[in-house]
Amino acid sequence: MISYTIRRILVLIPTLLIITFLVFLGLELTPGDAVSYMVSPDALANISQESLEQLRDSLGLNDPFIVRYFKWIREVLKGDFGYSLSSGVPISEIVFDRLPATLELSIAALLISTFLGSILGIVSALKKGSVVDNILTFFGMIGVSIPQFFFGLVAILIFSLRLGWLPVGGRLLPGHKAFLDTLPYLVLPSLVLGLTMTAGVMRYARGSMLDALNKEYVRTARSKGLPEWRVKLIHGLRVALSPIIVLIGFRLPMLIGGSVVIEQIFQWPGIGREFVAAVRFQNTPLVMMIALLFVLAMLISSILIDLFIAMLDPRIRLE
Repeated sequence: MISYTIRRILVLIPTLLIITFLVFLGLELTPGDAVSYMVSPDALANISQESLEQLRDSLGLNDPFIVRYFKWIREVLKGDFGYSLSSGVPISEIVFDRLPATLELSIAALLISTFLGSILGIVSALKKGSVVDNILTFFGMIGVSIPQFFFGLVAILIFSLRLGWLPVGGRLLPGHKAFLDTLPYLVLPSLVLGLTMTAGVMRYARGSMLDALNKEYVRTARSKGLPEWRVKLIHGLRVALSPIIVLIGFRLPMLIGGSVVIEQIFQWPGIGREFVAAVRFQNTPLVMMIALLFVLAMLISSILIDLFIAMLDPRIRLE
């Protein structure tokens, strides 16, 4: 297991380089540059082309693409993440300021979807072919089909504007800093994000449980006269949890990067909303840093999931 972990960590390095290079290339192919957005249209008419070129030189935007990419890598390895081209604020400060909000939203949604999806999926599998199974499958199909933005807008319309139970958006009132102060603002976006994910987890859990119950060792356990509850919960559920854990493990890093829609709708000041603004204004240093964090989280979670599954299922050997 130790040698496997070392090999995965070594593979992680070229993977990071390839993905960050592709992100950097995508920004390079986008029309315009950061200067185009830093200078307002009114001011642009009064600034000479020479001044604009000097500004680009000062920001290093006139350097060749490959030179800028390796400069960025060199600075990151030194621990210097640079400054936002639009605000001049250190990127590390922006990330550490925005990341807690995204983690709050993502973890809350992950807990909701994991708890509801796993329980409903397992119940649906144990009640296969019954009315309960058909109802859960029906609502699961609806849940997978509804877009997040539509679900979010409907939730705001009902629970915020009509009933007035929850805030429309934001994270904190001015002067409030405690975590408990964020709870009224966290409820609606986390529920919307969590419930839209619940359907997928439920269907995955149902399929995994049904597959586990059809294995040879489950039939062997039944033939030995073991109680049905023991066969299903001990022999079936333990194996069924492995693919569910894989799904859940990958969901958290995906949530951190994929909560963009919910953060936009509910004006949640997270890293996803900041990423959208950075891409719009071609703020390359900030885009690259956030992309690096997303990719790194995904790759590390992949390694940890493999190790955890190997500990959970003794049949798996990591070599």
